[in-house]
Amino acid sequence: MTATLETLDGLSRRMTLNLNPAEIETEVSKRLGKIARNTRIDGFRPGKAPLKLVAARYAGEIRGEVLGDVLQQQFTQAVHEHNLNVAGYPQFAPAAEGAFTATFDVFPEITVGDLSGIKVTRPIVEVSDSDVDRTLDVLRKQRVQYHTAEREASVGDRVHIDYIGSIAGEPFQGGEASDFPVILGEGRTLKDFEGSLVGMKAGESKTFDVTFPEDYFARELAGKTATFTATLNTVHEAHLPEVDDALAQSLGIHEGGVAKLREEISGNLAREAKRRIQARVKEQVLNGLLETTPFDVPASLVAMERRALLEKAVTDLKARGMREQDIQMRDEIFEPQARRRVALGLLMDELVRANGITAPSEQVQALVDEFAQSYEDPSEVVAWYHQDSSRLNEARALVLEENIVNWVLEHAQVSDEPATLETLMGNK
Repeated sequence: MTATLETLDGLSRRMTLNLNPAEIETEVSKRLGKIARNTRIDGFRPGKAPLKLVAARYAGEIRGEVLGDVLQQQFTQAVHEHNLNVAGYPQFAPAAEGAFTATFDVFPEITVGDLSGIKVTRPIVEVSDSDVDRTLDVLRKQRVQYHTAEREASVGDRVHIDYIGSIAGEPFQGGEASDFPVILGEGRTLKDFEGSLVGMKAGESKTFDVTFPEDYFARELAGKTATFTATLNTVHEAHLPEVDDALAQSLGIHEGGVAKLREEISGNLAREAKRRIQARVKEQVLNGLLETTPFDVPASLVAMERRALLEKAVTDLKARGMREQDIQMRDEIFEPQARRRVALGLLMDELVRANGITAPSEQVQALVDEFAQSYEDPSEVVAWYHQDSSRLNEARALVLEENIVNWVLEHAQVSDEPATLETLMGNK
């Protein structure tokens, strides 16, 4: 066997493998002889069929298997001889008689750039009592109860209405409803529609105009003005639960009352703040790594990643109720995301290899313990992770990624910036 190697564009290579046809046919004959011993063919006892009949039925399939095995064996040997680091899988194709080409990519040689040029801004957040108060308000609103009120409707009330609408005197689809609930000020209906209901009492009717926005989701209504006549049936005012031991009990705090509840909320907010800070810092670090260390990315690995992202997207859409035949999506749309993921994976692998970065088991366990603190019974969550090695491997990968980021931060320009929890959460 002889092999010649060509360098194509970038990381692509083409190897020509010259095989010995006589050796191929010898191996085919050997394998045919083995299966002939047990082959069943009508009219003959097992293993007694003439070799010609066995060859007529199986020779093509066996020749394909032998050729595949020999190509893979010879390719592996040639790769070793040329000291190549192959990325992905080779594509074999027949060339001249007795010759095949193998087209493939190799991994790039990565030289990490100057990390001192990476600039990272790290938010510094302290969870305050007002942050806990805001979270308590959200929890209270999630448990709101509405009581009938004999007064004019105001913002925050829930009203039930009958309404009918028309455009240029003609009714339109979705323009009529009976006993329709609206929470005034919530914004689930058009602002002008809700605003026209404020001040009405039970039993009152009112006619008013509402103009649909130009970007309204129902395009046939966008930009048009409708006239509505609404009759208000009932007014219900919101009653929020008190912040007391009963509320704490309803939220799973069985001992310690409100004080323990506030402590739990503060801890959860601190963990969420830490997670978001880490995510923001990580994004800056990864962007900086890609900017300081440009290199070619193997096209074959990008193609594999594109297909994987497409499969995941299709699976997610099917889980949401879409039929597979209705999902019109091609993997090309994932090209930028796939290229970035592959580049980052190669770059981080190089950082791990060159700098001996690891994920110690005690650090992995600490991360699992931290995850578990958000649940009512942390011990069950910890046990769940240890029941399946793949779950622990996911935690280990997160730790390794975190350690890579921390290693880069030691060499980058990092500036701490005080921030509020609301800003970090994107609420301001």
